[in-house]
Amino acid sequence: MLFLPTEAAEGDFDGMSVILPPFGEIFWGALVLLAILLVVGKYALPKIYSVLDERQAKIEEGLGAAERAREDRSLAARERDELLRDANAEAQKTRERAVEDAKRILADAREEARVESQRILESGQRQISAERQAAEISLRTDVGLLATELAEKIVGEQLKDTALSARVVDRFLDELEESTAQTAGGTEH
Repeated sequence: MLFLPTEAAEGDFDGMSVILPPFGEIFWGALVLLAILLVVGKYALPKIYSVLDERQAKIEEGLGAAERAREDRSLAARERDELLRDANAEAQKTRERAVEDAKRILADAREEARVESQRILESGQRQISAERQAAEISLRTDVGLLATELAEKIVGEQLKDTALSARVVDRFLDELEESTAQTAGGTEH
């Protein structure tokens, strides 16, 4: 409700009275405003400021945590890169050692194979030589017996002297070998 002066009730308005409200309204309005400011200032503003301070502290703490996290991430990235470089270097060394070991094993296997083949070849040559000598002895004996039997049949009597028989057989075989060698030598030329 508006408090109008008595003069206004009569229809006579002063120019300033329209703009300015009456003093009583200003006083009571100021008093209510002051009371609201005191209540807000005493109770509400400290709570608002404490909430704002807490929020600002949380924001600063969050920024600090973000900065620490960024530093930790950067440190972790550097450590990861260093570990990767170390792992790659170690892997390279391991590969090089494996290649060297493979070359060494291959060389050892080749040497063992060469030695084994040489041993087998020598063993085979010894066996062939022994078999050849055994065949020559057997052949000589067989030829000697045949020659002796032939000589006995030609001569008509049995040769009793074995030493004489052996000399005759040996001389016959030597002559046979010489004629075979001459024949083989003549065909080569």
